[in-house]
Amino acid sequence: MDVNLLTILAIGFALGIKHSIEPDHIIAVSTMASKTKKLWNTSLTGVFWGIGHTATLFIAGILLIGFKVNLTEKWALTLEMLVGFMLVYLGIKAILSRTITIHEHRSAKQTYIKSAFIGFIHGLAGSSAMVLLTLNTIDTLWQGAVYIIIFGLGTCIGMLLFTSLLGIPFSATKSRHSIHKTLTQLTGGISAVFGLYYVYNLGINEGLFALWFL
Repeated sequence: MDVNLLTILAIGFALGIKHSIEPDHIIAVSTMASKTKKLWNTSLTGVFWGIGHTATLFIAGILLIGFKVNLTEKWALTLEMLVGFMLVYLGIKAILSRTITIHEHRSAKQTYIKSAFIGFIHGLAGSSAMVLLTLNTIDTLWQGAVYIIIFGLGTCIGMLLFTSLLGIPFSATKSRHSIHKTLTQLTGGISAVFGLYYVYNLGINEGLFALWFL
């Protein structure tokens, strides 16, 4: 493996960390993190998000790179729109949620699965941009596969660190149900509002609604 490729992979790792802390990612995972009461469980929520995100990027990326195709603008924006709808749904669900009463282990397991699914949706929405980035940096399919994995590893680590920070207030208020519930609902409100803005921006400013009805 030559020096240039190693440099590209190192950049991919750094970009993965940076990618993990984009606003829509953090907001989505925060709604999941609010459902756990142990800091370690919150940290793993971020890791599972990263795993789901990487899995989608890898599968979609390899298929698109292998067949040398790109998504149309309409499809790329439509997949992005799914993120907006998902944020609204997660936000409303968090606002209406009650204090956790089921066993923590069971709750954490369910949260991990949901977090991985959220990451999967985010990865699907970002697959087009990821493919374009990869095509501009690599020469062969196997290099593309390695690049996406390294990028995903950086994303997992970045999300692990950030969700650990996010989990501190939720963990600290685990025995204070009213405060914990308020934090959860606040997180949900932010997610719902940001999701609506996301949908509006893509639909109106980016012209997706016009593309749908052309």
